[in-house]
Amino acid sequence: METKWLEDFISLAETNNFSRSASQRHVTQPAFSRRIQSLENWLGTDLVDRTSYPTRLTPAGLVFYEQALEMLGQINGVRELLRNKRAAAMNSIDLAVPHTLSLTFIPKWITQLETDFAPINSRLMALNVHDAVLQLVEGGCDLLLCYHHPRQPVQLDPGRYDMLVLGREAMRAYARCDKTRTPEFTLPGTRQEPLPFLSYTNNAYLGRMVELILADTKTALHLENHYETDMAEGLKMMALEGRGIAFLPESAVTRELKQKLLAPADGGVQDWQIEMEIRLYRERPSPSRPGKFIVSRLWDYLESLQKTSDKKRRVPASER
Repeated sequence: METKWLEDFISLAETNNFSRSASQRHVTQPAFSRRIQSLENWLGTDLVDRTSYPTRLTPAGLVFYEQALEMLGQINGVRELLRNKRAAAMNSIDLAVPHTLSLTFIPKWITQLETDFAPINSRLMALNVHDAVLQLVEGGCDLLLCYHHPRQPVQLDPGRYDMLVLGREAMRAYARCDKTRTPEFTLPGTRQEPLPFLSYTNNAYLGRMVELILADTKTALHLENHYETDMAEGLKMMALEGRGIAFLPESAVTRELKQKLLAPADGGVQDWQIEMEIRLYRERPSPSRPGKFIVSRLWDYLESLQKTSDKKRRVPASER
């Protein structure tokens, strides 16, 4: 059955005249009559009493008229709903972001963009790094925001994906402060008394960053696993309870450092820290996959900011 059959029948029920309804529907009367007959064949019953003049509906036609109005209303309602959703989706940016950055970087970044760029409608998917990358590769998001380190790179084809560096941040060890505002635990610990260690699970990207720190250190760290999770926020909460020492991105502990609830537990030793880039990726637009206009506008804006920042870094301080 075609929706135009319903519209034809409703018109006929309201005019009681084949010729007038055919004119309203912008078809010839024979074509209009054939469409009414096609509807009757599909339903398996006569809807119009053709022996009377003016034309009138059969009892089945009267019943179907009410149903046709309801069905056509529902169909048009669903179509309008989906069209509105599609329009809204085209003006919204879908972001795939690891859990930590969704809590630390994204809120301030979106606020800054809305001040300096334009109001943004966004939908955020907080995932682990692996699943966030898959969202981009499989077309499930417009932008991917994630950490990057040259020894643990995100494997995306540079011929297919564009990339911008939005920032950098260090990752280091933290522990709860005691009453004198010094950390309750301090690296490196000893063989006899290893430090209680709050660690990441094996599949966590930040866990691999900690492994790099432990592998590169010139001084052995004596740590004993006491707790494990894949989320930095979970480790931070355990550190605040005084349960041990945790390696955390600096943006995750900004408030706690100001409030003297946590303190660096590495004594400032650079070997026990690691720096990561915060990167933004998108699939490069192509004629077959042009992407959303709002995403292109945002990318152009962010790219211009990066170019300006790069130029400033190249100019000697004495010439600025």
